[in-house]
Amino acid sequence: MAEPVTIGELARRGVLTFGDGYRTKRSEHGQPGYRIIRVADVRDSSVYLDGDDFVSASFAVQMGSKIAHAGDVLLTTKGTVGRVAVMPPHDEPAVYSPQLCYFRIHERHVLDPAYLRYWFDSAEFVGQASYLQGNSDMAPYISLTDLKGSRITLPPIEVQRAIAEVLGALDDKIAANTRLANAADALATVKFTAANRGDKKVVLSAMARFVNGRNFTKAATGQGRAVIRIAELNSGISGSTVWNDVEAQEDNVARAGDLLFAWSGSLTLRRWYLDEGVVNQHIFKVIPNEGYPLWLVHQVLQEKLQEFRDIAADKATTMGHIQRKHLDVPVRVPAQEEIAAMDPGMTALWQRALSAEREREALAALRDALLPALMSGRLRVRDAEQMVEDAAPGQSSVGAIVR
Repeated sequence: MAEPVTIGELARRGVLTFGDGYRTKRSEHGQPGYRIIRVADVRDSSVYLDGDDFVSASFAVQMGSKIAHAGDVLLTTKGTVGRVAVMPPHDEPAVYSPQLCYFRIHERHVLDPAYLRYWFDSAEFVGQASYLQGNSDMAPYISLTDLKGSRITLPPIEVQRAIAEVLGALDDKIAANTRLANAADALATVKFTAANRGDKKVVLSAMARFVNGRNFTKAATGQGRAVIRIAELNSGISGSTVWNDVEAQEDNVARAGDLLFAWSGSLTLRRWYLDEGVVNQHIFKVIPNEGYPLWLVHQVLQEKLQEFRDIAADKATTMGHIQRKHLDVPVRVPAQEEIAAMDPGMTALWQRALSAEREREALAALRDALLPALMSGRLRVRDAEQMVEDAAPGQSSVGAIVR
């Protein structure tokens, strides 16, 4: 195994350059210009160019090296520390914000950018980053000085590329499942909208039971099932998830495929696709009544969601929320015979999206298990390649479902 080398030493040797983003002034904002990439734009291991702020093109000289280049490895260093992505090819100019650090590789025969991206998720870096974050009373933050002293182990470039290729193949499969789930849901919405043009209305609360969760975080044991709070609805299971082996009634248990609706805070509507958990307070488990398929209740709630969020936003003195009375409203639904005709196809779309989400989580778990084993040399690349090949060997398309 090669001896670790610091990021600073790699920079001194010209292997890479690194730095934080451009500290823009409000007076420098304007278009045409460079879209500002912030921490919130780095998520799900990708960079999303959808922010609203731009630095005027007249300040290009001042921005200098902080202008985004395809292939830059990005690391969030303040607030939400540790998100990583590689800057994709992009048509519009962009510039990094100060809460991001970019790593631009110049000698790719020494350091592979994709390997560096995965190294930032490895135990070697995370252990150093956790220590550095703990050396301050401020919000989580890693400075350029900290990063300069971070030590990275560099195996031969062929090994780096092979490791990155294995992990990248899993990420490609994960992304494909995300696209498939999104496509299935989008197609279901299109089909529902096209069918829901009649005059029939029913009261929303008559379509399903909205069962409020309980305070399962109280006296949590740290074992058993995940307590599904709004944070878990929004971001999934994480290090901050609470676990409890408490007994719970069936109506307070969520399994993959159940529909959950946070009636306060974010007002998130979500198909639960993770392992069995218990539903915490402020979240409804939505249980359809006879004659109203789950997909139908989901589509109706989805149509009402912005209205509910507007109601919640008016709660100026308390956390935004809706009340049960807001569920006692008439909503438009297709005729009963049309619902029956649509049910097989819509249920298939719901199940295909769920299967893709479940498969995505299994692939992510495999990637997270392989990463430390590959980085440490405990697992041979050849063996990891076989494991990836065996994972999700085939993925059906949405079109195959609806044909």
